[in-house]
Amino acid sequence: MRTLIRRSFPAHGILGEEYGDERTDAEYIWVLDPIDGTKSFIAGMVAWGTLIGLMRFGEPVFGMMHQPFTRERFSGDGGAARYRGPGGARDLHVRDCEGLNDAVMFTTSPLLMNRTDRTVFTRVEDKVKLSRYGGDCYAYCMLAAGQIDLIIETEIKTHDIVPLIPIIIGAGGIVTTWENGPAQSGGRIVVAGDKRVHEAALEVLS
Repeated sequence: MRTLIRRSFPAHGILGEEYGDERTDAEYIWVLDPIDGTKSFIAGMVAWGTLIGLMRFGEPVFGMMHQPFTRERFSGDGGAARYRGPGGARDLHVRDCEGLNDAVMFTTSPLLMNRTDRTVFTRVEDKVKLSRYGGDCYAYCMLAAGQIDLIIETEIKTHDIVPLIPIIIGAGGIVTTWENGPAQSGGRIVVAGDKRVHEAALEVLS
């Protein structure tokens, strides 16, 4: 990926989990995570993927998640989001959800959270309809596809979230920090398909 970017867009920067960063003051910066969900990959689970994002002036403008084993590709530009895979191609749309008591929530693992954040997370978990662990980047794409309603994470890095933001927003979802700020720098993240669920989750998290 880096070789192709350098060849095709020599003025662009690169921010990646592997091999460090390049030209981080550039107008366009590619954000790369070759394997998001490394523990799932090691365990032989399919909840991992290759993440490719593009920022312009620090704002995410395009993102893609590719799962090569299942041959699925999720992409978005903040205005629309799309799926392509064995089942064909289609647009992605989040689903309606009235509140936390109707919400299906995912997190990679509460064990990744510090003790204080885990305690706060549990308050939300006690209110949702169903809580499941795992998923990594695949869970974010399932939210964009209208399969789940809420994701709450901590310790997220820029390369974990930037490629997913245009997909979520393009499908009609919301991505912020726990403080309701921009999410592209990572940290503690809240993702929801319905603004009512997002508002309710923020209220509990605060």
